[in-house]
Amino acid sequence: MNSMQEIKVWDPLVRLFHWTLATAFFIAYLSEDDWLDLHVLAGYTIAGLLVFRLLWGFVGTRHARFSDFVRPPREVLAYLKSMALFHPKRYLGHNPAGGAMVIALLLSLAMTILTGLSVYGSEEMAGPLAGLFANASEFVGDVFEELHEFFANFTLFLVVFHVIGVILASLQHGENLVRSMINGKKSAE
Repeated sequence: MNSMQEIKVWDPLVRLFHWTLATAFFIAYLSEDDWLDLHVLAGYTIAGLLVFRLLWGFVGTRHARFSDFVRPPREVLAYLKSMALFHPKRYLGHNPAGGAMVIALLLSLAMTILTGLSVYGSEEMAGPLAGLFANASEFVGDVFEELHEFFANFTLFLVVFHVIGVILASLQHGENLVRSMINGKKSAE
């Protein structure tokens, strides 16, 4: 097989999920307190995307499945070490570090959504958790707001780390991983 030949790796749903999630996260992050309706809409969009990705991680295409990229911590650490030494193994789908980042991002986003719904329920008396917080004190809302801000900022930190990892992997393997998340193709090796 010619190494210049491209093959499909990322299905259209994974790519649509990825770019829609990135857009919705930044809309939610930037709208924060100033445009509550937009912030909430972006948050609900993220929640729906997370549900989709969880399901697609079990029934989706080969490289979309968690079984294809979730690796034990020792493999993730070994891969990171090989990156630091400039000789990482190339993976067609997510490498072990990329797989760990997917899980970290999904968990952090889930916590951001859960705490956001708690803030919305306790401070605005709106959303699916409003009834749970009917008699909650202002302190409860403040705690959830601090947690929500922590997880939103932690998610942003993970996104920056993710982008750095994509750039490093692109340079080390001589391939444009951003382009492959747009067109779904990678070079076959």
